Amino acid sequence: MSDPARLAQWLENYIKDFIDKSPDNSLRNESGEKAWEEPLVGFSRGDDPLYRQCKDHIGEFFWLPEEIFNLTFPENPAKASELAVVCWILPQTQATRKENAAQKTFASERWARSRLYGEQFNRLLRAKVAEVLCQQGLPAVSPQMAPQWSFQKSERHVWASNWSERHAAHISGLGTFGLCDGLITPKGKAVRVGSVVVRAELPPTPRPYADHRAWCLFYSHGICGKCITRCPVGALSEKGHDKVLCREHVMVRAEEYNQKTYGLKIEGCGLCQVGVPCASRIPLPQEG
Repeated sequence: MSDPARLAQWLENYIKDFIDKSPDNSLRNESGEKAWEEPLVGFSRGDDPLYRQCKDHIGEFFWLPEEIFNLTFPENPAKASELAVVCWILPQTQATRKENAAQKTFASERWARSRLYGEQFNRLLRAKVAEVLCQQGLPAVSPQMAPQWSFQKSERHVWASNWSERHAAHISGLGTFGLCDGLITPKGKAVRVGSVVVRAELPPTPRPYADHRAWCLFYSHGICGKCITRCPVGALSEKGHDKVLCREHVMVRAEEYNQKTYGLKIEGCGLCQVGVPCASRIPLPQEG
């Protein structure tokens, strides 16, 4: 498929259709509810200068698109200008957002299920998108699923992964960052993200913002900060996100709670992503 616009539309249709029709898009509860609503899809060029800015800001271990592509396809290396990044946003359902917004300390059952089964579906989607592109003669890899993907220590950020799907989505025109480090998208902050790097030309999605925090009312208008009071362990403040406090709650206490209460061996909290003006859309200043 040589026409970039047609390829982009075909890819967007494929992703949306797979999410809509796949039985794996499920919370696996008694009612068989879907894990995710209709997604957003965006694209960016592999040589977008923001990827280099991310690497400079996060650390030398952070992958540029060409680095993870060439690590995966060493026999057929590509230049950054020959690559594109495909990103999608998976919004939580209204029922999941509402249920989790009622929680004060730990995640609701729907949220825990979306964190477990919804992310399993997201991994399947990453694999399917990469596979279908390869079948079209367009080599592709999901960095998040590469065996070399890992968390690294970061002098500036305590720790960070060598590929960030939230940053890729930001570069691909799908959102900006909030006080809690979550990505605020046109469908809100209660989302998961997926991405694939492909050797293809795709028209980049315009970024309707000039600042990486433009859609957060705290940073753009000096108001709101409602996610601060949503955090059960005080990991959020006007200074930002305390990753150490957050991780201890999410990865230890929350995982114990989810397994004991719901029988689900999964970490996750998500309280700062719901019960806030940016939960399901870009917030309006009067909502702060």
